[in-house]
Amino acid sequence: MSKLTGSTYLITGGSGFVGSHLTDALLARGDSVMILDNLSTGRLDNLRAHPRLHFVQGSVLDELVVDELVHRCDVVVHLAAAVGVKLIVEQPLRCLTTNIRGSENVIEAAHRYRKKIMITSTSEIYGKNSGGPLHELSDRILGSPAVVRWAYSTAKAVDEILANAYHRERDLPTVVVRLFNTVGPRQSPAYGMVIPRLVRQALSGAPLTVFGDGTQTRCFAHVKDVVDALLRLLDHEDAIGQTFNVGASDEVSILELAKLIIELTGTTSGIDLIPYAEAYEAGFEDMARRVPDTTKLRALTGWVPRLSLDDILADTVAEARADLATSPR
Repeated sequence: MSKLTGSTYLITGGSGFVGSHLTDALLARGDSVMILDNLSTGRLDNLRAHPRLHFVQGSVLDELVVDELVHRCDVVVHLAAAVGVKLIVEQPLRCLTTNIRGSENVIEAAHRYRKKIMITSTSEIYGKNSGGPLHELSDRILGSPAVVRWAYSTAKAVDEILANAYHRERDLPTVVVRLFNTVGPRQSPAYGMVIPRLVRQALSGAPLTVFGDGTQTRCFAHVKDVVDALLRLLDHEDAIGQTFNVGASDEVSILELAKLIIELTGTTSGIDLIPYAEAYEAGFEDMARRVPDTTKLRALTGWVPRLSLDDILADTVAEARADLATSPR
């Protein structure tokens, strides 16, 4: 294992949920961080002023800005993306453009200046594959291209293929990580993220809206654990050229999750089951189960998640209570 001491990291999308936590961790260990973010979903409030932190408001679609910043850094972490099921369904063209063309710009600049790059992909890669646990070579099972739900999965698959091609054909040092459901402080409820949304509904006394019949299961990892995994992979030379699942493996149904949130918050809210067609659009497709196999990550780095779903919910509820207490009435 090796680490560049006092390195400069460029994080695209660095003022977002995961990016801001990664920024904190890098600064805490003595690295410098440059952030490129257009603030479409990220927030400056997520960042704390620091002498080794430099923020640039801009887009990964701006080739000149991307070129300049990649030239000035040692390592690139490409997090910028249009994310969240709600946003993907409502604005598929924006998602495709940002997630494909933006990634192409960042990867090409990394190659131009021979910079190590981490590409953050997603569990959406696996599509409707509800088998599991899913390992990195598990099949992708997607519906029709006419179903916009799969636009994000397809765009991220293109990103992965592009990164792998640059590594194999041009020896670009790449690491691809597929993030499963990641939750914790600073995650916005605005883009369909289930736990922040249900917590805010519970605290406001509104019914908790569960889509479908609620029997679908997911696994949730705390953002602190996810950042720990990213750092271990960034620091490990043997991760180069590889793809890794990052996520927790404890399953919970969405209906049971809603009940846990009701119990934890002490709300009198009930639960409303909303058909997918009503929540999103006719023909919307979801998967019954999504569980990561993180054997590869654990074998290389020794990583295991340390924080539980109870920890995640406690942190999310505490933050939401604080936000609501300071929000204008």
